[in-house]
Amino acid sequence: MTDIRTIDDLRAALAGAPGPSEAATRGAQARNGQLTKPPGALGRLEDLAVWYAGWRDDPRPSVSAPQVIVFAGNHGITARGVSAFPAAVTEQMVLNFQAGGAAINQLATLAGARMDVHALSLDTPTRDFTEGPAMDEPAFLSALRAGWEAVDPATDLLVVGEMGIGNTTSAAALAQALYGGAAADWVGRGTGVDDAGLALKSEVVAAGAALHAGHGDGLETLRRLGGREIAAMAGAIARARVAGIPVILDGFICCAAAACLAETAPRALDHCVAGHVSAEAGHAALLDRLGKAPLLSLGMRLGEGSGAALAIQVLKGAVACHSGMATFAEAGVSEG
Repeated sequence: MTDIRTIDDLRAALAGAPGPSEAATRGAQARNGQLTKPPGALGRLEDLAVWYAGWRDDPRPSVSAPQVIVFAGNHGITARGVSAFPAAVTEQMVLNFQAGGAAINQLATLAGARMDVHALSLDTPTRDFTEGPAMDEPAFLSALRAGWEAVDPATDLLVVGEMGIGNTTSAAALAQALYGGAAADWVGRGTGVDDAGLALKSEVVAAGAALHAGHGDGLETLRRLGGREIAAMAGAIARARVAGIPVILDGFICCAAAACLAETAPRALDHCVAGHVSAEAGHAALLDRLGKAPLLSLGMRLGEGSGAALAIQVLKGAVACHSGMATFAEAGVSEG
């Protein structure tokens, strides 16, 4: 596995990353056509199973070692009052993750997933991005590498989540800088700000996007407007792309991290599916930009990787049917 010593190393790794196995994809498609069901009767589950088979280089795969990684970071932008909660909550929630008390702990356990938590320099918030880049290059590279190195090479399915007071503001600024539109198109209530807080948040996002948009590719935009946990998610998703590990994307913040990769290398997210569409304003539009149709729509807006962790069950169901069902020949059933 390529080591990432510079940001250009990551760009090169993404640009040179291999695609899914064509042989496994063809084999999975052939098997799907022989299973004891009418063609297309399992809907998107069939497409999911074939997609997963191609990335795992196995026409009859299984999901046996999923990994959920939660990254946490603090944002200097919170000093502007963009969140309903203080930055201290980030560390408090990290302790809750470590104690097994959060929603993501329950959903990861239910999915049979290994769960890891990485707190990234919580005592050193990123810079207020309305005043300059959120991270200098060493800090940004350190966060990317933290995500890259957190991925277990033996995992066969990855979910990345986050915790960071103020990070919906950062994600909205990334989305506006990458895709344009008005700040109000991307800004939501996050942890529950009131109308005045929402207006302030829009002003902050607009100021940040105006200052940093057009200054480089997706990774450079991430350095300027992101947080350490968002950069780490991007690093983990990139590592999975290079290693051929399928990824289920979580909500708005995770997809903002993924969008930065998509705007750096054209096929950077081919190994990803969208786990859900959240209730956070802007997430549906961001998924449209990424060309990802969500598996679930449950009005969730918690973050932590929770929606994607729940969607592991959907992918497991798809793969179980694909690999476990009998073919017509095996079952002695007429194909009609």
